[in-house]
Amino acid sequence: MNKIPSIASLSKHFLTICFLLLFPLFNVLYCHCVFAEGQTKFSQDFFDTVEPITLKDPLAVVLGAMDKEGVFVFTYADAVKFAGHSCPAVAGAYKSTQLALKTLYGKETPVRGNITVTVAGGVDSNVNGPISQIVTMITGAAADSGFKGFGPAGKYGRYNLMSFDPEQKTDSKTTCTLLFQRRDTGKKVEITYNAAIAHMDERMEKLMPLTLSGKATDEQAKLFGNLMQERVKIILLQPPEGTFTVREIQ
Repeated sequence: MNKIPSIASLSKHFLTICFLLLFPLFNVLYCHCVFAEGQTKFSQDFFDTVEPITLKDPLAVVLGAMDKEGVFVFTYADAVKFAGHSCPAVAGAYKSTQLALKTLYGKETPVRGNITVTVAGGVDSNVNGPISQIVTMITGAAADSGFKGFGPAGKYGRYNLMSFDPEQKTDSKTTCTLLFQRRDTGKKVEITYNAAIAHMDERMEKLMPLTLSGKATDEQAKLFGNLMQERVKIILLQPPEGTFTVREIQ
């Protein structure tokens, strides 16, 4: 006589089947959502309203990171993550690069790795160093630490596409001057960035030393950060005339 399975036995089999059926779904959700891009929570909503920068990258296609029609989309939030903060230097670097690429390529999609950048002044002059890193992130133009490319010809190389010119003097009031050039056509554009034109809120002068020394109250520290980001927002979205000067070089 056949033995009738107990309720406990049936429940155990049912749970086992459910687990086997749901495990692949759980695996997909866990691997592709929990660790997916976009988990960073910023305190500033305007980061998402800044116009993104889109570029093609032949090296990414060759090495299988994307299809031939694929593009990199860089956002201001990417620049913030790379720098570890948002400030007028990071904002100016992002906006300067965007303006340069629009001038050099017009309606074409810019090509990452096809651009050289020369920074006026030394790497340790003013904020040239931090600004150059954001430019490198977007354009692929790297200094002597960049990818040397494949073979003797250095195909797809990014090495020494970023350089600094200590002999080139700039106005002391200027934050930075960047010369961008297309490698295929030779077209050049110079971007001069002057953060001082986007005036700092007068309250920041008092709040900065308090905040940096750790003596500010929570309210003061929060106000300082918000005022800083208000200035960044202006630089990115509504820069006063003269903040960025674009000069095409023949």
